[in-house]
Amino acid sequence: MPIKGALFDFSGTLFRIESVRSWLAATLAERGVRVDEADFERYARELEVSGALPGGPPPQQVPDGLAAAWACRDESADRHREAYTGLAREVELPDPGLYDALYDRHRTPDAWCPYPDAAEVLAALRDRGVTIGVVSNIGWDLRPVFRAHGLDAYVDAYVLSFEHGIQKPDARLFHTACTLLGHDPTDVVMVGDDRHADAGASALGCEVRFVEHRPVDERPNGLRELGLAAGVA
Repeated sequence: MPIKGALFDFSGTLFRIESVRSWLAATLAERGVRVDEADFERYARELEVSGALPGGPPPQQVPDGLAAAWACRDESADRHREAYTGLAREVELPDPGLYDALYDRHRTPDAWCPYPDAAEVLAALRDRGVTIGVVSNIGWDLRPVFRAHGLDAYVDAYVLSFEHGIQKPDARLFHTACTLLGHDPTDVVMVGDDRHADAGASALGCEVRFVEHRPVDERPNGLRELGLAAGVA
């Protein structure tokens, strides 16, 4: 049976966050902070290990004092900021204002890049009459990112964890998205990169398909290869 609705994850599925080095360099420039090359490389390396960039490499170890915030970080904007600025503060940076500035940078459209085939696949689905939702574990409003990159026109509904106080794999998020699209979950496919969080849609009867969470230049056809744009059910 052809699909009637398609749900997509955000980070690692439709968009990819910039690299830690790019994130740090842009924030330093915005703050007018200059550091030498050796210090820059050290800061970037330590920020990557700490997992301070949302959507970037996960922390190698979450400090005990952040464990509670980390576990439910996507359930509210405050906890999301607390968790990620807390991880950044594990790194001794030269300007105390950098911790909040880094967090704010990652929420800007400039920090995100759509995967090369994202617009093509979304447009093809829309042309076939398939309605589209975005279901994301996130602590901030990603709609401006979609608008800035020209993908908002394809999206019929956004279901963001922090706006509902629950996070994937909780089936209630996917149920809300299917309801907003007006379809039975058995007529909806969920596309994501997290085999734990995004698989929660299967509890409702949604089909779930996965892409690899890889840099944009290493995954030019990941969405296209799922067959959604060609109408494969």
